[in-house]
Amino acid sequence: MTQHLEGDWLELATASGSTIRVLKAAHPRARRLRLTVTPKGARVSYPHGTHPSQVSAFLRHHADWLERKLDELHLIVKPLPPLRVGVTTEFPFRGETVQLDWADGPYPRVDAGEGTLTLVIPRPHTRALPVARGLLASYFEGQIRRDVSRWLAGYVPMLGLAPTALRVRPMKSLWGSLDTRDRINLDLALALAPPNALKYVLAHELCHLKVRSHAPRFWAQVENLFPDWREQRDWLRLNGAWLKTELDRLVADVAD
Repeated sequence: MTQHLEGDWLELATASGSTIRVLKAAHPRARRLRLTVTPKGARVSYPHGTHPSQVSAFLRHHADWLERKLDELHLIVKPLPPLRVGVTTEFPFRGETVQLDWADGPYPRVDAGEGTLTLVIPRPHTRALPVARGLLASYFEGQIRRDVSRWLAGYVPMLGLAPTALRVRPMKSLWGSLDTRDRINLDLALALAPPNALKYVLAHELCHLKVRSHAPRFWAQVENLFPDWREQRDWLRLNGAWLKTELDRLVADVAD
């Protein structure tokens, strides 16, 4: 098992080709290294001053247990085939498995069919891959914006408040956020999730317009706006790592 650091995460690449992401956090009251696994993922906590090599050695020692526990929760990210020009592949879109096809055409576009998305790329194909990634990113963003626009028409009158803007972009760990100017940010990967998962994240961030914290009255507001929130939150916890990995292989290197 090899590892490399990325921000507050430790990524472990296993011999089977899987990738395990472990959240690392120093804890002021921790007396020893501790590894926990929940539907949210894996977390290693340790006392302040612990050397990074000690954390790495601790994880290596518990690697088999960690991989088994994460696999039980379906949180291990399996290797995915890279996006290749002209090669048909499958990926999740709006909670369904769709087939990605390729075609030649006079201008770049995405053609949607029954269970398929076709990337139309003009010849010559000198920059076909970055063009394809940009097309997919724009198509995913457009789908999210259409959904959000429709749902806001119902939610805003219920709340009596509205966001000032909407930004859709790939996000490393979060699904959404509300900034100090009341602008909502949504993760582009939500285009791959079932629409109700996206709807939950939107409702969640809208409720922060009323309550900035996650106090009980915040969750009461979410319950009022979107009663099915627990099921969708749990779905994202179980499938989130997979969705973000799928998005990365489809639109990696596309500018925000």
